[in-house]
Amino acid sequence: MVPTRLSKVGLLVTSNPQSPPRVLGRGSWAEARRIADVLRKETIGGALLLIGAVVALIWANSPWAHRYEAMTALTVGPHALHLDLSLATWAADGLLAIFFFVAGLELKREFVAGDLRDPRRAAVPVAAAVGGVLVPALLYAVVNWGGAVKGWAVPTATDIAFALAVLAVIGRHLPSALRTFLLTLAVVDDLLAIVIIAVFYTAHLSLLPLLAAAVPLGLFMLLVQRRVRSWWLLLPLAFATWALVHASGVHATVAGVLLAFAVPVRRSAGAGPGPGLAEHFEHRFRPISAGVAVPVFALMSAGVAVGGFDGLGQAFMDPIAVGVTLGLVVGKPIGILLATWLVARFTRARLDEGLAWIDVVGLAVLSGIGFTVSLLIGELAFGAGTDANGRVKIAVLAGSVIAAALATTVLRARNRVYRQIYEAEHVDRDGDEVPDVYQTGWSGRPGAS
Repeated sequence: MVPTRLSKVGLLVTSNPQSPPRVLGRGSWAEARRIADVLRKETIGGALLLIGAVVALIWANSPWAHRYEAMTALTVGPHALHLDLSLATWAADGLLAIFFFVAGLELKREFVAGDLRDPRRAAVPVAAAVGGVLVPALLYAVVNWGGAVKGWAVPTATDIAFALAVLAVIGRHLPSALRTFLLTLAVVDDLLAIVIIAVFYTAHLSLLPLLAAAVPLGLFMLLVQRRVRSWWLLLPLAFATWALVHASGVHATVAGVLLAFAVPVRRSAGAGPGPGLAEHFEHRFRPISAGVAVPVFALMSAGVAVGGFDGLGQAFMDPIAVGVTLGLVVGKPIGILLATWLVARFTRARLDEGLAWIDVVGLAVLSGIGFTVSLLIGELAFGAGTDANGRVKIAVLAGSVIAAALATTVLRARNRVYRQIYEAEHVDRDGDEVPDVYQTGWSGRPGAS
């Protein structure tokens, strides 16, 4: 029998290097349980995100809209440290740093101990994420050529919490392979987004605080490399790193990714079985990110005065709104599908039994749901409270709703097939018990993590 190992995107994928990679594949029951735990938190977070966005929209278009504006503009924080920021800024710069910290932990764990460490297996989701960034950005730039081109990155990001919330509504029987492929794509998508923010949306750069940030970051790295978990040591260093990066002019969410990349994934030599420090932190902070940080950001950022149907119609006559909507609804799916097909074509990757390219279409369309990072980039590109940023918000919300509706139509049509695959996922192919990933690690070898 050909030896096998656990995989996040495939069931028990053969370790034979000659076997072609798979675009989508079933996961083992043990792996499906682990992924389900992650996606459950993100799905709950997506529901809270939707609630926050709906409340913000209703409030901003109600007779009490002035109170919403006053709340988001309320300034708190120490003036001496130049941290007297509005609540909306605290949500965008502070709370989203937690979101990117969790995304950075997930990404590093994937590259160090997960499927992304294998270039052949990483090729499909990484290429899909890159295609899902390039094509919508190009489409937006074409629509706004000679105009507001600086908003090109708005339609490039997928909101994983929002997308998973839609998946939860679609049905309980969607194969874990579809969910995990979307999750892996979105994690790489987040990394690309933070690189774009750091490189293209840094208005000014102060080298002194940026260099000073290396001191608390280095101390944080030293402690976590020694597997120190004491919050009273780590949190002050993390906050100091965040504050100095914020003062440097680089968007403060970059600090979240830098801190995440400092956390070791593998357990120290001689340690017993169990999750590594990165996975430990991820379990600790993901509920805070999904349940608090992202929903509060949605509440603070999604409120925009639409102005009724007339205002909505006028907004979509603007090239900014047209470019963002087309980027999410058309550009995202085309980019993901084209990149996935090209990788499959040149690497001979194949779909798992029971799945078809229409399933990839459904995921690609669903990836057009952009919210958290899209709204953040809109504020960075056009400025909070500007008319252009208001049109960005309307377009992001509208594009996300359209993408969700189209994806629901496509995926619902395959519900019978998904139910059969879902039932098969609850039984291992050879009938043997699959070791728990917390004991075996990603590769299935005891102690690997």
